[in-house]
Amino acid sequence: MKNDGVADAIGGLLDTYNDEKEAMQYHVQLKAGDVSDFVILPGDPGRVEFIAEHFDSATLVADNREYKTMTGKYKGRSVSVTSTGIGCPSTAIAVEELANVGARTFVRMGTSGAMQDFTRVGDKVIATGAVRYEGTSVQYMPIEFPAVASHDMVAALVNSASNAKLNYHTGIVQSKDSFYGQHNPEDMPIASELLQKWEAWVKGGVLCSEMEAATLFVVGSYRKLRTGAVLLVAGDQARGESLTKEEYQQNMTESINMILEASLDIEEESTNG
Repeated sequence: MKNDGVADAIGGLLDTYNDEKEAMQYHVQLKAGDVSDFVILPGDPGRVEFIAEHFDSATLVADNREYKTMTGKYKGRSVSVTSTGIGCPSTAIAVEELANVGARTFVRMGTSGAMQDFTRVGDKVIATGAVRYEGTSVQYMPIEFPAVASHDMVAALVNSASNAKLNYHTGIVQSKDSFYGQHNPEDMPIASELLQKWEAWVKGGVLCSEMEAATLFVVGSYRKLRTGAVLLVAGDQARGESLTKEEYQQNMTESINMILEASLDIEEESTNG
């Protein structure tokens, strides 16, 4: 009888979870059928329409808080774009809720700061893995668990970048929670720790610094999703370099086209369960 009660309780929890998966998602305000299996994830809601302009067709399907979503077609393939806001906590929410309504492939598209002499402003970084210097992914997996992108997604992005003859790098990126902890570390109470770790990551070959990829990769591993990230090197703090507005627009367009062309190498999956 006791075991039957436990089974009933577990069954009730599973029923509730399944009901939630089929319902309107609380934060992103999306339901099954609203999004493609392939979703591009910028941070800034202001980039969503700019990205969707590169689709062959696109429709706004939701706009709530930091989460704005448009869905359309690119060369016959269904694609969506959803903004996540800044940082790992809101990224995890977006990925969880998008996966609940059928999304299966996620590619973060954003900007980053250079960490190596050879990663120059305007280069694209295709992340193969990320340093987990953030607090969200440890709520999913122990810190020893690696944050890695999906091999087939990385391969599709590399193929797309190569075909477009873009300047790109593949490798590890750093995901952080504090923008100013990186940009003004000497002003922080834990300055010595911040500076020491930064030096270690640079010596270890980390290519650039950003704020979302690690959690995307870890949540993707846990939820059995395909993940990738394309990061435009928009600034180089050591050299005091950054992109002009015109250079930024051109380079973001290159990143968008790279991801869209890569999407054609990923088999489309049904989002109807």
